[in-house]
Amino acid sequence: MKSHVNLLGILQLTWGGMGLLLGASLLLLAGGATAIARTTSGDPFTAGFTALLFVVFASALALGGWANAWVGRALRQHRAPGRTGALMLAVLNLFVLPFGTALAIYTFWVLLHNDARALFVVMDDADHADKTLA
Repeated sequence: MKSHVNLLGILQLTWGGMGLLLGASLLLLAGGATAIARTTSGDPFTAGFTALLFVVFASALALGGWANAWVGRALRQHRAPGRTGALMLAVLNLFVLPFGTALAIYTFWVLLHNDARALFVVMDDADHADKTLA
């Protein structure tokens, strides 16, 4: 199951990178729409509104991409917050057809398995000391 967790971490990192790239491309489109709004004669409202929408969606994509990339890195390091974050993001990814849905289903299948759950158990200092002395 450890190989599945590592693969899931790589997939989350890839999905996060795609989100960050899409966010950056939308910011470039926002710059283009802003340039159109400034250089055309007449009412620049439509181009300005389009630029604003591009910035809003770029921010959402960048935030989602960052979250998925962070989760992917945490999963590869077997940190417990990474497992919790991946499960929360999987619920949101269910609605991103088709790749987000596939990633979400794989996330649920991997992280809800008992063997994978054992990889993310946080040991207390007392438990750690007992296991090292035994």
